[in-house]
Amino acid sequence: QVQLVESGGGLVQAGGSLRLSCTASGSINSINAMGWYRRAPGKQRELVGTITSGGSTNGADSVKGRFTISRDNVKNTVYLQMNGLHPEDTAVYYCNARLRTTYSPNLSDYWGQGTQVTVSS
Repeated sequence: QVQLVESGGGLVQAGGSLRLSCTASGSINSINAMGWYRRAPGKQRELVGTITSGGSTNGADSVKGRFTISRDNVKNTVYLQMNGLHPEDTAVYYCNARLRTTYSPNLSDYWGQGTQVTVSS
C-alpha cells in the first residue's frame, strides 16, 4: 500500500559527495515527516536526519555540517545531500516516512529497502 524507493547510493572516495533521494507512494493521506537512517557493518541502525513537512529538521552530530536534508512535499520526496564523506559514513542508508494512510488516521512508519553508500580511504 505504501512504498518508499531510494536512489543515489554508490562508491566514492573520502571527501566526495553523493545525493540520495527517496520517494514515497501509495495510499498516503499525509506525511508527517521523512528522514534517513543508516546501518554500518556491526552496528545498529542510527538516525542520520529527519525533516517534517513543515521544514523542521533533526540531525545526528556525526554528520553536522556535512549532510543536508531537504524535501519536496508535492513529490513526497526527501533528499540527503552528503558532502565531505568519511569512510565511517559507509553504511546502508534507509529512507523512513512517518505518515497517515488513506485508511487510518494513526501515524505509522514505513521503510525503504536501503541503498548502499561506500566511502573509500
